[in-house]
Amino acid sequence: MPVPLSKRSILLALVNASGCLLVYKLVLFAENNPSSLVEDGLLWISSFFILLCSFYYFFDYLISKRIRELGEKIRLRFLGNEIAINSSVSSDGLSVLESRINSLIELREKERKHFENLDSYRKEYLGNVSHELKTPIFNIQGYIDTLINGGLEDEHINLDYLKRAEKSVDRMINIIDDLETITQLETGDMVLDFEVFDLIALCKDIFAALELNASRKNIQLELNRKNDRPVLVKADKFRIRQVLVNLISNSIKYGKQDGATTVNFINEGTELLVEVADNGMGIDERHLPRIFERFYRVDKGRSREQGGTGLGLAIVKHIIEAHKKQIRAESAPGKGTKFIFSLDTSY
Repeated sequence: MPVPLSKRSILLALVNASGCLLVYKLVLFAENNPSSLVEDGLLWISSFFILLCSFYYFFDYLISKRIRELGEKIRLRFLGNEIAINSSVSSDGLSVLESRINSLIELREKERKHFENLDSYRKEYLGNVSHELKTPIFNIQGYIDTLINGGLEDEHINLDYLKRAEKSVDRMINIIDDLETITQLETGDMVLDFEVFDLIALCKDIFAALELNASRKNIQLELNRKNDRPVLVKADKFRIRQVLVNLISNSIKYGKQDGATTVNFINEGTELLVEVADNGMGIDERHLPRIFERFYRVDKGRSREQGGTGLGLAIVKHIIEAHKKQIRAESAPGKGTKFIFSLDTSY
């Protein structure tokens, strides 16, 4: 790696070169004029230092000053406060300029990679939206074509195909509603309605609503708590209900037969950790960083068969982040999945 040139190193090199040249001239002069060596030698040395001081002034106050100004312009225009001059570091113009240029190159490289990732995500996202909407649209088109071409008169299929078309319409509406919800959360158009409520009572209400779905796979819905005291939190009750319904529904959909889904609460000072865990099939580690992305599916075919929009976990993440909190997932194949998020307590 090349060593950056500083003002001192350049001056030192010039002094050495000039000194060598002066000695060489003095030797030649002494050979030709031995009688006036001292007088003329002093004249040569004085002239050398005058020239050296003039060059230093020219370099320091003209060239180096302009270099420092250029480095400062680069910092103010492109780097902002990311790069600040450290008083313990040499303020040599060339070194500072090189540091700023290297920082600018590094910043531009990060931006390039960021925009490449955004472009890739945009293409993938548009492709997913197109695919998710295309499936119910094609289904509706097929059912209507069948009914138009004689199926309407067939009592064995007309009502059945109309119900199937209605189901596909409902799926499209759900996708559009979920997309609208995510957009509102991302843009800040959705205002959260904070209130104090009992999380225990909310979970019991959700369990009662999902009990029929859980019973089909003989999955037990359990509330793990040490006492009967209410667990009071301050949050948007409607949105937290969305979060819990989504997480518990997923645990039922992808849970194993005769399994269990458990909701647990852990007090941590002014925050309450909420854990929604199951003992189902689990998720491979390579999928965990992406499960909160829109339309990302671990098992695409099986997920669509279950009727989900592929936006549930993305909505969950945005709702929790709108509460200024974080959510994460822990899982391993065959060992179940646990989602953990926090809420503010009211006490």
